[in-house]
Amino acid sequence: MASIKDVAAEAGVSVATVSRVLNDHPSVSEDARTRVLAAVETLGYRPNAVARSLRTDQTRTLGLVISDVMNPYFTELARSVEEEARALGYSVIIGNADERPDLQDHHVRTLLDRRIDGLLVSPTDGGSPLMLDAARGGTPMVFVDRWIPGVDVPVVRSDGRDAVRDLVAHLHALGHRRLAIIAGPAATTTGRERVDAFREALHAHGLELPDTYIGQGDFQAESGRRVTEGFLDLPEPPEVVFAADNLMALGALDAVRARGLRVPEDIGLAAFDDIPWFVHTDPPITAVAQPTGELGRAAVRALVDRIEGRPPQSVTLPARLVVRRSCGERPASPESASAQNRSQS
Repeated sequence: MASIKDVAAEAGVSVATVSRVLNDHPSVSEDARTRVLAAVETLGYRPNAVARSLRTDQTRTLGLVISDVMNPYFTELARSVEEEARALGYSVIIGNADERPDLQDHHVRTLLDRRIDGLLVSPTDGGSPLMLDAARGGTPMVFVDRWIPGVDVPVVRSDGRDAVRDLVAHLHALGHRRLAIIAGPAATTTGRERVDAFREALHAHGLELPDTYIGQGDFQAESGRRVTEGFLDLPEPPEVVFAADNLMALGALDAVRARGLRVPEDIGLAAFDDIPWFVHTDPPITAVAQPTGELGRAAVRALVDRIEGRPPQSVTLPARLVVRRSCGERPASPESASAQNRSQS
């Protein structure tokens, strides 16, 4: 592998001149710059990023700790983060917390040890001492999707309250009155927020949310299956189950089918967090869709603003209801289905 000394010898300049060219220093003649860049190309030289970071105090690297890489929502979020970061000249190292606070802390510690320039986190809980120390200690940080209340860190998230209100109004118009929810972890802001939004929307229609219709999940498919089995065992099962994320919705669908029941004929199903294959299930699942790609891009821009000395801004984007056929909706005509598909693309 070529070294900086090899480049200097090939270009006929000093090592210091090569260093100045690679760091885009203005005090280099155009002739020397041309010869150095030609030597770099000829020898295939690649600067040592770690050594450069020690000199510049920047690695041009961002850390992203997501809650669950198996969740299609977070997979899409990570992709949009990586694309936006690359466009702004940064690389991204991703850590998967798997909804475990201990893994989250492991990744945060590892990323900080690698001297990343900034950190994007979707917290799995209310905030460990390590997370709070990093946030309060000056590490450039942005919370995305979830956040830790009381911590002065920019938050990029969606607001699903209006979309949940639209969902409940939609279900009420279809004649449903017994509505249940598979909740996310109460330790997460999104887990609490979605239950509160659902309860408020029911109340607006004169409906209650009894404790028996609130099932505690963990944003994993197995919990959706377990909670739905409990709902189905009730003397008066709900008419519709609303899963507070897509993986729990898929678990709920498995539980319904394992009983030999049908959606929506025997029980309706709706989900928070739309995913591409919801249109391919039978029936297609009605869902609340978040602007996932926009959230990822906005989070990167906010973090880079913080890193580069500009005031970062928190961003809240609206979610929206996507009506399909899993709650007893009538099949759309070919014309209206085509129009809906265009509006969702």
